[in-house]
Amino acid sequence: FVVQGALHVPVEGSILLFMLVATLHLFATTSMGIFLATVARSMPQFGMLLVLVLLPLQMLSGGVTPRESMPALVRWVMEAAPTTHFVAAAQAILYRGAGLAVVWPQLLAVAAIGCLLFIAALSRFRKTISLMA
Repeated sequence: FVVQGALHVPVEGSILLFMLVATLHLFATTSMGIFLATVARSMPQFGMLLVLVLLPLQMLSGGVTPRESMPALVRWVMEAAPTTHFVAAAQAILYRGAGLAVVWPQLLAVAAIGCLLFIAALSRFRKTISLMA
């Protein structure tokens, strides 16, 4: 609403497809946050852990600087981050008008990373609860 309505910026691709990618990204990053919360022992430690994890994820995802200008090792490591795949899919959809046939690998990657993080968070949470009982 803001981008097209107030700013009058043209969007090339499907808004519905972009919303699907954004929803999957929210699931993956929420799962990552829950996993980090199970690692931290206190709220301040969780806050510091978030800064140490989310800031590099954001900076190295390809949204701020092009991934092509990064060292190969960094690009390889960032393939495990959901933000990298979200940025690639969002740019393809919003700027180039790509459809599902083009962005399905990024959708699959974000969903897989989100599921893995959710399973890891659930496993750690259950282990933590069982230790308390």
